[in-house]
Amino acid sequence: MSMEMTAWNALYNARHAKDDQRPFSRETFRRIAGFARPHRGALVWFLVLSVGSALLAVATPVLAGRVVNAITDGAAERTVVSLALLIAGIAIAEAGVGLLARWLSARIGEGLILDLRTAVYDHVQKMPIAFFTRTRTGALVSRLNSDVIGAQRAFSGTLSGVLGNVVMLVLTFGVMLSISWQITLLALLLLPVFVLPARRMGARLARLSREAANHNAVMSTQMTERFSAPGATLVKLYGRPAEESAEFAARAGRVRDIGIRTAMLQMVFVTALTLVSALALALVYGLGGWYALRGGLDSGAVVALAMLLTRLYAPLTALASARVEVMSALVSFQRVFEVLDLKPLIEERADARPVPPGPVSVEFDAVDFAYPAADRVSLASLEEVATLDTRGGEQVLHGVSFRAEPGQLIALVGSSGAGKSTIAQLTPRLYDADRGAVRIGGVDVRDLTAESLRGTLGMVTQDGHLFHDTIRANLLLVRPDAAERELWDALRRARLDTLIAALPDGLDTVVGERGYRLSGGERQRLTIARLLLARPRVVILDEATAHLDATSEAAVQEALAEALAGRTSVVIAHRLSTVRAADLILVVEGGRIVERGTHDELLAADGRYGELYRTQFETHVEERVTAGVPARVTAGAPAGGEPVG
Repeated sequence: MSMEMTAWNALYNARHAKDDQRPFSRETFRRIAGFARPHRGALVWFLVLSVGSALLAVATPVLAGRVVNAITDGAAERTVVSLALLIAGIAIAEAGVGLLARWLSARIGEGLILDLRTAVYDHVQKMPIAFFTRTRTGALVSRLNSDVIGAQRAFSGTLSGVLGNVVMLVLTFGVMLSISWQITLLALLLLPVFVLPARRMGARLARLSREAANHNAVMSTQMTERFSAPGATLVKLYGRPAEESAEFAARAGRVRDIGIRTAMLQMVFVTALTLVSALALALVYGLGGWYALRGGLDSGAVVALAMLLTRLYAPLTALASARVEVMSALVSFQRVFEVLDLKPLIEERADARPVPPGPVSVEFDAVDFAYPAADRVSLASLEEVATLDTRGGEQVLHGVSFRAEPGQLIALVGSSGAGKSTIAQLTPRLYDADRGAVRIGGVDVRDLTAESLRGTLGMVTQDGHLFHDTIRANLLLVRPDAAERELWDALRRARLDTLIAALPDGLDTVVGERGYRLSGGERQRLTIARLLLARPRVVILDEATAHLDATSEAAVQEALAEALAGRTSVVIAHRLSTVRAADLILVVEGGRIVERGTHDELLAADGRYGELYRTQFETHVEERVTAGVPARVTAGAPAGGEPVG
């Protein structure tokens, strides 16, 4: 590698070094060795080839010196040609070794990226919902990208570079000393001029790079939030475009200024070091030539020393920045291990069993629950805060008990924040109860396999989330083996088939990020179609029709009635007109069930349910449409939707 390339690499490594002073324990190195173990065979060959490449690199200057001596001594043409062919053979061998080493490096590096990414991705999928509600998505994605790649460089770059440079340095220094110790030591006097500026300039460039990265991160966040459909809408309604544009332009301008300054600092540094290397070569040629003219050296030795000099400064400078590379790689590993060390709150037991066949019941038995504190589910670095929020752990549910028999419909009503959605999230085991038990088919959900639980329960939430993919892909998420006719049947029952058939791409229409290319009602009906396709035995509706207009709501009621028929159902409803015919209504307040009974029983009791009912219908006298659950649930209401009783 030339001295100019070495200078650029030194600057790059210093500029991209991670600013982290955490100590690294023996356990960190043991875990790194664990990830390296599957690649140990390739690593051994990679290191052998790196050493071989260093040996070949040192041999070429020595042979070049012999060629010069053979010419000046008037040796036979055969000798010169033989030496030239040997140099050519070494060059070919060096190229071949380099290609093979690069292939092994790529294989090790990409294999390590695969292992690390898969480990982090699989682990993150096991994390509770609280983890995702606290974590910034960009920070988490960064762990799967930049940090994983940074860790990979430890094997494919740093390890071989350190070993190869040490071998080359020792061989080169030894050969140069054997040729002329005086010239070798004088040449080394220029080494501080080459190495020390690299460290100082690298630190300055690293500071500039971090400042630019911070500005870019802020601009990226601003663009991500403003360029999404809801963000753009909010800005157009309430934002200050001129002020936001000025703020963005100021940051972009600072990034531009940093870029110009960085480019000039890099160029000045590399130019200065190239000048130093030229002066060193001039020293070798001048002093070596003086010795040669006085008979102290031969001409070939001068040429060999000049060529070896480039192979001396390059590894020395690279080794000077090796600590930066090693520490950066260790920081990357540490940041990856941070995520892997977060213990999932939901784990499947080794002896877990499937949900019993046939219709199943849903039972809550004296359930207490508190959302986990931040230190149990998150990292400050993933939330991009200095310290984690210490709040959390406050009890949300208190002794909640009820039972939905197979085929029954249970409705949960109450004030916002009363704990209704929390009950819904405990049923499919998005969280685990702190005390008591949640049972499906008489079996504690903690004793059931995750796969059978997913196949048993179906849930439709308020936001109706869809992936940025086709309608077909969003439906097949719940049943990858579903036939085309089954997809269209589910859409028909959700009253979406006519709309989808009219689209140019039909089922292959991309719905956009979070489904925003569809209207709110269309998006929600598509999530209901997904539920219909899944055909679960237990259905949970968390305000499933909250975003539907009157027309869409009426169209979906029949589909929901069909979806819930014969299935155990838990329905969260805000509008009480939707729960009149529920088998059991539970009034939840403050995390407790304060009332339970049928619609008529609760109205007759004139308690909290009666108060909610009267308040709601006094406020919404003009509300004409029932919503939220199937037609059978609203059977007690007249066509106009006015309250009964």
